[in-house]
Amino acid sequence: MLAAGLVLTAAIAGAGVWWTQSYAYYHDAAFTPGQEIVLTPILGAEPEVILADGVTGIDSDSSPLRFRACFHTPLSQAMLTETYKVYEAAEPLIAPGWFDCFDAVRIGQALETGEAIAFLSVRDIVPGVDRVVAVFPDGAAYAWHQLNETLKVDPTADVMK
Repeated sequence: MLAAGLVLTAAIAGAGVWWTQSYAYYHDAAFTPGQEIVLTPILGAEPEVILADGVTGIDSDSSPLRFRACFHTPLSQAMLTETYKVYEAAEPLIAPGWFDCFDAVRIGQALETGEAIAFLSVRDIVPGVDRVVAVFPDGAAYAWHQLNETLKVDPTADVMK
């Protein structure tokens, strides 16, 4: 009886932790209409709005790394690479399974093969974290936050300022 109680308690606790990590802290990302997605130009430091439609995203107040977004842009990869900063060290992070438009493994493989191209959206959206956008040839595009070299060098730095 005691063993069954322990197993049941562990199962309930495990389910609670899983639910908390997968659902509890996420909410719909807030976007300003007409300014949902920005990229940093090659010449200049201020990000510029790009054409984007069908933008959907998730975010969390508990961590800046939980942001993900999916959208479509009519802009070609050629035009984007001539105008905006390419992001060399792009590493998409896994999204919760229920946010099924964002497939980090597929995006990562496409970045490795050159099918998709990553661009800097916003440098230090919070200290040590960049917003990155990857664009496929058909205009499918994805955004996420990832650590930049600041935090890779000093992992104890505070990103929640």
